[in-house]
Amino acid sequence: MSLRRRALVETLMGAALVASLTVTPAVGAHASTRNGERHFAPGTPAQIQSGDVRTTAELDAALTVDGDVTPSDVTRDTVMATAGIETLKQSGTNADWAKMVLLFGGWKQTDANVTVMLRWMRQENGVDDWWNRNNPLNNGYGSGGGSGLGSYTSLVDAARYCAENIQSGRYPGIVAGLDAGTSADATAQAIWASPWASSHYANGSHWSTREVTIVKAPVDAWG
Repeated sequence: MSLRRRALVETLMGAALVASLTVTPAVGAHASTRNGERHFAPGTPAQIQSGDVRTTAELDAALTVDGDVTPSDVTRDTVMATAGIETLKQSGTNADWAKMVLLFGGWKQTDANVTVMLRWMRQENGVDDWWNRNNPLNNGYGSGGGSGLGSYTSLVDAARYCAENIQSGRYPGIVAGLDAGTSADATAQAIWASPWASSHYANGSHWSTREVTIVKAPVDAWG
């Protein structure tokens, strides 16, 4: 074989090899030319057959939603965490004790409920020494002092006994106010009208609504 003929054969073989490596678009895609290169975008066989060649960006822009489609809101459950006894003990303030009573009683720890409890505690024992005798509300039930001057072994016991006493059936107005958990003033009026204090807090005259200072009790008071 002459050199000229061999060169011709090699040229033809190279062309055949290139042709065999040509990429053919898969069914469901069509091509566009960008920056001198071929790019394939989703399409249908009919689009490919008709030569409807569009870029990917053009296809994205062409996606539309029917006008009668109404967007729907997605409802997600709200998860709320309530501090447990040990967490409240660790924090250890008068607000934590108020929340502990609510926790033992099964009442919601709303702002109104915590506020009325703090005001009640202040009227009974003040703020600076609110843990006095481990009996913040001067509760006689379970404290060994029927007049409310008894004491508890810990503030945790005091909170539990306090909740039990409120739920004893003698204080339905207070229970109703805490069950609602929406008005500190309404619950306060129920406290005044109840037999909790023989003075009835002078029907509210001896009851302050100013903000209560948050004070931490000694660690050993919690037991």
